[in-house]
Amino acid sequence: MKKNYVSNSQESVRMFKSDLFENLSKVHFTVPLFIFVPVIIFCAYKALFQIPIGIVTFIELFFLGLFVWTFVEYIMHRFVFHYMPPDKPWAMRLHFIFHGVHHDYPSDAKRLVLPPSVSIPLAAGFYFLFNAILPANYVFGFFPGFILGYLIYDISHYAIHHFNFKGNIWKKIKQHHMLHHYQDPGKGYGVSSPLWDKIFRSDFIKK
Repeated sequence: MKKNYVSNSQESVRMFKSDLFENLSKVHFTVPLFIFVPVIIFCAYKALFQIPIGIVTFIELFFLGLFVWTFVEYIMHRFVFHYMPPDKPWAMRLHFIFHGVHHDYPSDAKRLVLPPSVSIPLAAGFYFLFNAILPANYVFGFFPGFILGYLIYDISHYAIHHFNFKGNIWKKIKQHHMLHHYQDPGKGYGVSSPLWDKIFRSDFIKK
């Protein structure tokens, strides 16, 4: 298998000529927490105290949203972030901007979580999608679980690349993602969970 370029230093690479676009492409790993934790709190408050949909329904929808996120994470990582047809230069450029740069510079701390310029439009799009397909007001139970799943994904992704874990579960999650980076980027698309890799047979044979 052809080896791709990988820098294991903390260095970054400039992606845009524009200083504005370059700055928008970098973000501290705590920024998603400041943006989306208030969204979770707002939705939960609305679901439990303003509508309300009931505590049992809320809990069911919350965990359903969390579960659906794991599937969305897998699908986006496999079919969107790794969409790189060599005969389409525009697609290869987009791939590098959204994900390829992370594979080339996996230790770049400022490009390990989605920048707000990407995460906010995506979150808004998913909100309107779920609001359209779920029964009235159920989105306020489902969406906070979905967003919590996203935050777990983002923060765990940063931690996988920069923290040393003691627990066996986190060690296995880190191993799974490191194999994706350093052994075969065509496998191991689940970051916060290897569940869908096992279901869709894109998992590694781990010894």
